[in-house]
Amino acid sequence: MTLLVKICGLSTPETLDAALSAGADMVGFVFFARSPRHLSLERGAALAKQVAGRAEVVALTVDMNEEDLDALVQAVHPDWLQLHGVESVDQVAAVRAAFGVQVMKAVPIAGPSDLERAERYMTVADRLLLDAKPPKGATRPGGLGATFDWSIVSGFDPDVPWLLSGGLRPGNVAEALRVSGASGVDVSSGVETAPGVKSPELIRAFIASARAFAHEAVPS
Repeated sequence: MTLLVKICGLSTPETLDAALSAGADMVGFVFFARSPRHLSLERGAALAKQVAGRAEVVALTVDMNEEDLDALVQAVHPDWLQLHGVESVDQVAAVRAAFGVQVMKAVPIAGPSDLERAERYMTVADRLLLDAKPPKGATRPGGLGATFDWSIVSGFDPDVPWLLSGGLRPGNVAEALRVSGASGVDVSSGVETAPGVKSPELIRAFIASARAFAHEAVPS
């Protein structure tokens, strides 16, 4: 199977280089002040230049206003805007039209009914990211290191590609791929030694585990 691997929340030249050298298809930078992975526009722009076409650059935002999105796009020149807030279908469509950048919409998943909500974004997003729902009272979106029942998304076949996220790490990514049938995976905290502190070793291990499963899944 052809597998897309995204390493998100990168914040240093060293860990970015580890992701690129290990063969990540997408590298994500977070622009959300409440996140321990938050970057300034200047730092994000410098890291994006380091990518130099070796992977696609994803800028993660959370309910960012149009003025700030414009500043982000002008500074970082991302290949993708990842909208990880409560953006409506109309808002996602407006962002895509306004900036001419591919849009990935994150949708929290806890049960089968959440897939119906995900499908509403098919006509306005270029890719979906199916993530675990945050716990009650969380101040940040995303699974925050938690997984969800991967069998919920098994067989999910929207008109746009999608990535699986939420609680993935080197030790469970192969099983997540097997159960979910996903053709892409996204990881952040699962390759960290502390919140916001990426590990080059864990990044390499995650990508190797995902690629090994994909290679074994190819019919002989």
